[in-house]
Amino acid sequence: MNFEFKKLEIPEVILVRAKKFEDSRGFFLETYEMSKFFAGGINRVFVQDNHSRSSKGVLRGIHYQRHPKPQGKLVRCIRGAIRDVAVDIRPNSPTYKQWVAVTLSENNHDMLWIPEGFGHGFSTLTDVAEICYKCTDYYDPKLDAGIIWNDPELNIDWGIENPVLSEKDQGLPVLKSVN
Repeated sequence: MNFEFKKLEIPEVILVRAKKFEDSRGFFLETYEMSKFFAGGINRVFVQDNHSRSSKGVLRGIHYQRHPKPQGKLVRCIRGAIRDVAVDIRPNSPTYKQWVAVTLSENNHDMLWIPEGFGHGFSTLTDVAEICYKCTDYYDPKLDAGIIWNDPELNIDWGIENPVLSEKDQGLPVLKSVN
């Protein structure tokens, strides 16, 4: 199989490792094959791809899209490195308020599956980082929502100090005020 699927501490969040074929010319790897992802526990259809570029120290998130159109995301870093974070924001979940973080980079080629009902954010660990991510639903600005990155109840370790934030991300609420 060209993919390894590893459930993390929150079992719905899955780290995906792609098998890389490398020789003196460079490398090749598959980044997605629906049947293999379905067999690996990610049985969603993706409808939108996004590409983001950030400078060192930038923190984006914690973002999510509210019902009736929550988005699941399959995230990979194609340049540089990020600390990618998924937060369980489902009030009735046994892992509510828990988070997991992994390093995604151009070197490890790992991907992170973040299902619907989770907040997502990342911090940039290198001078520049670019991520590409697939979404299970279309972006709807009326349903766009977020949680402040430094919510004391979550106590997330972003792996950086003094993050660079957008004005929007600076003004997001704490989790307990949105549920």
